[in-house]
Formats: sequence, structure tokens, C-alpha cells
Amino acid sequence: MSRLGDIVPKVRSKNAGPFWLTIDIFCGTPEMFRRVSEGLKTEAVVKLLQADATLLKRFDIDSLNVVKFSIPRPQIQGTRLDRDMHGASFAALVAEMEI
Repeated sequence: MSRLGDIVPKVRSKNAGPFWLTIDIFCGTPEMFRRVSEGLKTEAVVKLLQADATLLKRFDIDSLNVVKFSIPRPQIQGTRLDRDMHGASFAALVAEMEI
């Protein structure tokens, strides 16, 4: 097993508006895309991010070699309880996942 961040060129997370976050896993090659797409279980991402499984959206975009997740932000962007204004810290969590 390998850490996701060690085998793909980039894992990025960012705002998708004030209510949603997006996490992009750039796989680089079709072979790596297949490995990540097949090996990365949505249930594991739900558990890691403590997300609602009914609201998490997964997109496997083979033409771009990207696996993408969208989740509602834990806190609305910019509110007093928002600890990550840009949503960037979620990439570090996902990059640590074993695949």
C-alpha cells in the first residue's frame, strides 16, 4: 500500500463557493487514474472527512485523469467557526490516505 500523495502528481482542495469544498486528485496517467479510481473507496473518504455519505459527490473524470470529490463545507466559509477559509487543509488529509 502507498500513500496517495506519494503516487499522484497533485492532491488539491479548495472552495467551490461558500457552502461546498472540492478535492481534486490529479493522477497524471491513465494507468494511475485506473489505480486510484479502483483503489480509493468513497466510504473511506466519507469516514476520513466525516462527511455525510448522502451529500458527498464523486466524479471520476477519465478524460482528465482526475478523481474529484465535492462535499458540503463543515462550516459556511467566513463564519466565526470556519477554521479553513480557503478549504486547502482537506488535501493534506486525503493525500495521507493509503491506497
